[in-house]
Amino acid sequence: MKGLAKKRVLITGGANGIGAATASRFLDEGARVKVLDRDAEGCARLEQQFSSLATSIVADVTDVDAVATAFENIDAVWNGLDILINNAGISLPHAFMEVRPEDWSRILDVNLNGVFHVAQEAARRMSTAGAGVIINMGSTNALIGMPRYAAYNVSKAGVVALTRTMALELAPNIRVNAVCPGYVLTPMQQAEYTAEEMAGLNEKVPLGRHAAPEEVAALFAFLASDEAPFISGQAIVIDGAELAGGLASR
Repeated sequence: MKGLAKKRVLITGGANGIGAATASRFLDEGARVKVLDRDAEGCARLEQQFSSLATSIVADVTDVDAVATAFENIDAVWNGLDILINNAGISLPHAFMEVRPEDWSRILDVNLNGVFHVAQEAARRMSTAGAGVIINMGSTNALIGMPRYAAYNVSKAGVVALTRTMALELAPNIRVNAVCPGYVLTPMQQAEYTAEEMAGLNEKVPLGRHAAPEEVAALFAFLASDEAPFISGQAIVIDGAELAGGLASR
């Protein structure tokens, strides 16, 4: 991709799954990469795997003070930031009538409030520099209803609305988009479904499978690069044509 070499990239939720694949992709593109994740062991494993990875930041995106401190660390090392991949998120599926208030609050706190906290810190620095790219992690759940995921659906719909607002307010120097994956073969996905359920989900996807994390990472790289200079304010779906089938895919 054009324009990614030596760019300063922060990936939240970068220790595992899509985040780790994204870190690998940006390193392959010649970027300078830091991950921010509350999983200290995962961060350590990633640093062992990639010698060129900058020292990780162990922090929870829901902790406003920790996020502010993380960006002070970034300022000290890099004196700014070019690209934010705002990827951190969790999922706790429950039937609507069984969602506990603490679970509702936790999901929104990580998936929406965390995205806001990190994006605001990044945007302040990018605005001062006069350039930058922010890509937030959405979901196809932001665009359709999905049973047993009320809090997750709401959190991701909020991310899409936030993305569009940011794209308007931060233009013309900062581009902001959301990536909205369907089913992706990640540890989080595998923890929520049995092998039989995963096979059933694959049958609902026209391409017949889950996405690989590396495929989502490739989309992040494209959107962050100079190949996509006029793409902003969009919720870009990567779902193997699942949503194209409407109710047939549900």
